[in-house]
Amino acid sequence: MIRHARTADHAAIRAVNLAAFPEAAEADLVERLRRDGDVVFEMVAEDQGEIVGHILFSRLWADSANLYVALAPMAVRPGLQRQGLGSALVRSGLEFCKEYGAQGAVVLGHPDYYPRFGFSAEAAAQIRAPYAGSPAFMALALEDDAFDAPLTLAYPDAFNGL
Repeated sequence: MIRHARTADHAAIRAVNLAAFPEAAEADLVERLRRDGDVVFEMVAEDQGEIVGHILFSRLWADSANLYVALAPMAVRPGLQRQGLGSALVRSGLEFCKEYGAQGAVVLGHPDYYPRFGFSAEAAAQIRAPYAGSPAFMALALEDDAFDAPLTLAYPDAFNGL
């Protein structure tokens, strides 16, 4: 089951991120984004009452009045990876982003993984942002013209030092 995260899930979410990544950077990022009020929303995958996956979308500051979000991080507990849970989290999260009114989403992620959801480096070509130019920096338009014109995006302070 995929649902929106609750405050009571925070410890389990941290445990999933610590298990899924080789360092604590992503788990710490989640906590800094929460502390600073920069989380747009979080979702979890739950299996038999246990949190086994997590995805977070944070706000970005744009030089337009539109809402743009960053997908980061997305984690699935080891042992349950490569079974479609991460894909389900991403798809559910992106669908909610559309409902929430986000114009577009960006991700700094694996170039072989995120294109399956429509993310591409080409869509990010006109974006000025700290990670722009990296093959891992990709964008997905959630509205038709989201990335048609040059755009500057600023990440929350929590991303500094990653």
